[in-house]
Amino acid sequence: MPTSGTVFIAGSIAISRLHPVVCDRIGNAIDRNMAVVVGDADGADTAIQRVLLDRQARSVTVYCSGDRPRNNVGDWPVEHIYPDAPPGTRRWFTAKDIAMAEAADYGLMIWDTRSTGTLSNVIELLSADKKSVVFVNKAKEFMKVADVEGLNRLIDLMSVTARDKAEQKMRLSDKVDALRHRQGALSL
Repeated sequence: MPTSGTVFIAGSIAISRLHPVVCDRIGNAIDRNMAVVVGDADGADTAIQRVLLDRQARSVTVYCSGDRPRNNVGDWPVEHIYPDAPPGTRRWFTAKDIAMAEAADYGLMIWDTRSTGTLSNVIELLSADKKSVVFVNKAKEFMKVADVEGLNRLIDLMSVTARDKAEQKMRLSDKVDALRHRQGALSL
């Protein structure tokens, strides 16, 4: 049976246990025969991989930066990304996230309202006109991010400290402004 699209599933490294509604959402993707791309990090990536294995997902690709994935609990095919960045740096690991966003049609993110990596994934998908559903772990609810307004609602959940960190790490306001400008230009 052909797949019905590809979903990029990821989340904050600080989240190691997935809420049952997230597991159900992953199960829905499997039931709909969606291909899944997932990272190899500890935390949410590994928890996602466990759910995929438990639910017997067939079309899974694990992305890693470099030669060996840190985690691949289902022994699935691996997409190796070789970034032009020093191993172990933020740019090194971000390269695989960008590749997953490019490969996917949709995103399913599990977010702790602090992780800049997960927020970057949402922004990367949105930059490519791809929608995400974000499970906000603290609120135990899903939020759809299909445009800059949805992204801003997500960012509004961040503490001042987390927002400052995102500004320093990823120039968050510049990314939001670029998206706003691009979406505004598209609506003309």
